[in-house]
Amino acid sequence: MQEKEYQLNDVVQMKKPHPCGENRWKIIRMGMDIRIKCEGCGHSVLIPRKKFNSKMKKVLVKAEEE
Repeated sequence: MQEKEYQLNDVVQMKKPHPCGENRWKIIRMGMDIRIKCEGCGHSVLIPRKKFNSKMKKVLVKAEEE
């Protein structure tokens, strides 16, 4: 299986949209768990990395590299 490439501050699309209707999420913390923030309402969710990998569809916007 191909490992998905993502990093801090990327905007990703998940398989299911948030209840507010938005399907764009920003990665705001990475570690054993990944915290993502809804771009629509600002709600943040902490997800285990394994679950995040299975539920993420694609990276929409890559973070600027310094």
